[in-house]
Amino acid sequence: MPLTTLDETPALIIVDLQKGLAGLSTAHPFDGVVSNSRRLAEAFRQRGLPVVLVNVAGGAPGRADVHQTSPADASSARPVDWAELLEELGQQPDDILVTKNTWGAFHGTGLAETLSAHHVTQVVITGVATSIGVESTARSAHEHGFHVVLATDAMTDVDLTAHGHSTSRIFPRLGETATTGEILAKLDARS
Repeated sequence: MPLTTLDETPALIIVDLQKGLAGLSTAHPFDGVVSNSRRLAEAFRQRGLPVVLVNVAGGAPGRADVHQTSPADASSARPVDWAELLEELGQQPDDILVTKNTWGAFHGTGLAETLSAHHVTQVVITGVATSIGVESTARSAHEHGFHVVLATDAMTDVDLTAHGHSTSRIFPRLGETATTGEILAKLDARS
């Protein structure tokens, strides 16, 4: 469903745009995802709207076929700056910072309560990976009762098929999809 409106207090959630993931081979240019996320962050900040910067520092402890080592082993093998947010996002003192150890930004982080304290009723989500961190965050936001907007040109995945499945099959069930330009136009129309 295309973006119909922005609520009075939407928040932007940028998922996992961090140094350790910047070198991934992705389906869409990573720099474009970062650029569009930055444009949205600047627009939200200019209007005094919350910006949430999310990084991942670990993983859930459950076994999975993909992981042959434990999350603790994987964490110790990462470079020291692996979880640092990308400088291009222009982190500001008023940004809400969330460090997660699962795919989604809500589980165990207090994000839902923080957004509610800021009177947020809608979230715009960007980041990587579309089918993992972004989709998990969108699912949880939807389950917490937030209106969800997914900025489809401000996200990517390591797998084009997974990205396409999320954007065409899952996201329309969770909220509305829009491009960065469409979201910026809605923000401009409110000014």
